[in-house]
Amino acid sequence: MWIEILSVFIGVLFAVSIIIVRLKASNQPTNIKKILLPPVFMSTGFLMFIAPQVRVSWVELIEAFLVGVLFSFFLIKTSKFSVQNGEIYLKRSKAFIFILIGLLIIRTLLKIFLENEISIDIPQTSGLFFTLAFGMILPWRIAMFLMYKRFEKKIEDGEIIST
Repeated sequence: MWIEILSVFIGVLFAVSIIIVRLKASNQPTNIKKILLPPVFMSTGFLMFIAPQVRVSWVELIEAFLVGVLFSFFLIKTSKFSVQNGEIYLKRSKAFIFILIGLLIIRTLLKIFLENEISIDIPQTSGLFFTLAFGMILPWRIAMFLMYKRFEKKIEDGEIIST
């Protein structure tokens, strides 16, 4: 019982730290590296599936990834860019923080449900929720990359002027 509580607490702690990092990041200019490197670095987390106790079926992995893709649409919709002093910034949406908190609550409730009602072990739940998070971040970052490139082109074409 205490392991489940600890795992939820650690998950919430990580999520809150990610929210803080995301909010601070909007105060600095962005670039292609800052957009694309997080999912590349995060992908190393799939090495956890080497451990037998973390493994789940392919169907469960695909389902977790697709739920993440579904959640990513909220992040994609709230990601916009702006130009300040000739540099491109990710514009902070007022809804962004509420969407992240809402997704955190949904993920936490799903985690508790899976562990208690469906009896999935904690290591397997961790693997599934990592896959869900990767499913959220990968399409969001790809969409951000494409939006960034379009935004960059508009700046070059003079359609957008620096403020």
